[in-house]
Amino acid sequence: MVTIFVHRNGQTEKVTSIDRLWLNPAAGAYLWVDLAAPSIPELLILSETFGFHPLSVEDARAALEYPKLEAYDGYLYAVLHGIDFGTSASGFSTHDVDFFIGGTYLVTVHDGHSSSILGLQAHIDRNHKIMAEGPVSLFHRLVDTMVDHYRPEVDKLEDRIDELEKAVFEDPSPDLIRQMLSVKREVSNLKRILTPQRDVITRLARRDFVDISTELAFRFRDVYDHIVRLVDDAALFHDRLTGILEAHLTNVSNRLNEVMKVLTVMTTIFMPLTLLSGLWGMNIPLPRMPGSEDTQFLDLSVLMVVVVLSMLWIFRRKRWI
Repeated sequence: MVTIFVHRNGQTEKVTSIDRLWLNPAAGAYLWVDLAAPSIPELLILSETFGFHPLSVEDARAALEYPKLEAYDGYLYAVLHGIDFGTSASGFSTHDVDFFIGGTYLVTVHDGHSSSILGLQAHIDRNHKIMAEGPVSLFHRLVDTMVDHYRPEVDKLEDRIDELEKAVFEDPSPDLIRQMLSVKREVSNLKRILTPQRDVITRLARRDFVDISTELAFRFRDVYDHIVRLVDDAALFHDRLTGILEAHLTNVSNRLNEVMKVLTVMTTIFMPLTLLSGLWGMNIPLPRMPGSEDTQFLDLSVLMVVVVLSMLWIFRRKRWI
């Protein structure tokens, strides 16, 4: 699906085709072309209409590219990641958005699940100032919205980590390790995406490119501050999960030690009882207990009880139990 907006004479309107005259700076027009889950014929707009470099067109066609920023002759090519709200998975997921930023145009390519782009398109007809400041300003609005959408998802991720941390000590289920490893994989994916994305926005904030004005550089610095906090949170989450996993393994080891201690105590207690019952169970003459023949079993039982209580007293005094 191809969506085209053009801003000229102070008005923004949605059109169905691209007039090549709008690409000329003398025309005084700003153009935004959005390709949402484009087909192969629709992707020809990149090479035939705009004449982008084949390498950047090839990257835009790829299903997944990590964040980066490259300068080509006459335009900037950027790849950034936004939250993927269209995925059916319950975990954290992102999708890449490709940006072609020229002097008079902005071209975006994505899989159709970019809420940042869809939200801006819903307001662009009612607010003509969105495109009035030019393609770079429009690019900043999209990037700022994409970064802002990370915060609610990162907060949800933090809540899941809090639940895991609580479960380690209150309800350590056998499935807990699988859940921790799943969340840790999501945090690693978050770090892998945010770190190069931070580097991209750093270059935009430093004015490494002549198309970025001083005012827009200040705006990108604000976005940079937000994404730095997200990167710090991701690093903190990774350390917390490592600590939670270690605490869970330690807890499991301690529980196993407690079980082994109880079994060892029980085995040790039954060893003298087995000896006594084995001795007096032999079919040979043995020393008699005090009393008559009828009290021999009772005397032996009392002896076993005394042995058990004595052993328990010794274990208790040595703090083995």
